[in-house]
Amino acid sequence: MSRLRVTEIFHSLQGESRSVGWPTVFVRLAGCPLRCEYCDTAYAFKGGEWMDVQEIHQQIGIYGCRHVTVTGGEPLAQKEAWPLLVSLCDAGYETSVETSGSLDISAIDPRVSIVMDIKTPGSGEVEKNRWENLSLLSEKDQIKLVIAHREDYEWARKQLQDRQLAEITEVLFSPVQGQLAPVDLADWILQDCLPVRFQLQLHKILWGDQPGR
Repeated sequence: MSRLRVTEIFHSLQGESRSVGWPTVFVRLAGCPLRCEYCDTAYAFKGGEWMDVQEIHQQIGIYGCRHVTVTGGEPLAQKEAWPLLVSLCDAGYETSVETSGSLDISAIDPRVSIVMDIKTPGSGEVEKNRWENLSLLSEKDQIKLVIAHREDYEWARKQLQDRQLAEITEVLFSPVQGQLAPVDLADWILQDCLPVRFQLQLHKILWGDQPGR
């Protein structure tokens, strides 16, 4: 039976993506091959509790919620994440996965909504972007760029244009909390008339950096 290392399973409001505001059960898997400068879930790098897929479903079922997000860490770093995603879709959940974009997404069940990062230079992991993944995304998916400063913004704007990201699917620009003032990013987007969605992390506005919220 498939077993995964799980950091936490919790019930909250979706704080990002086009599903923002929906009550959602989050399955945070342990482990990540990246070390982004601004990472806010470093507690998921190691450890975790071994759980099989049935146990994960039992925990999710407690909340009576139809939205489930599998996140990390980097959830795709665990090979058993793939059958977990399939099982969640089979169970009728509206399932999404949040991934760094550094690993191959080709085997993700087509019913799953993918929220994929493109790492900016400010992350310290820009060389890990797997650009081949862009051709695997569809309109149900989203691309997210986390912006730490003006240099990140200019780099992201160039990728948006050169790679025609907005022609692939919806693109999100989000400021790094505590590093870039949200109003600055909002003003830049408006000044340049970028075809992107400005995003703040709703859960951080409500609960700060509390794990499990």
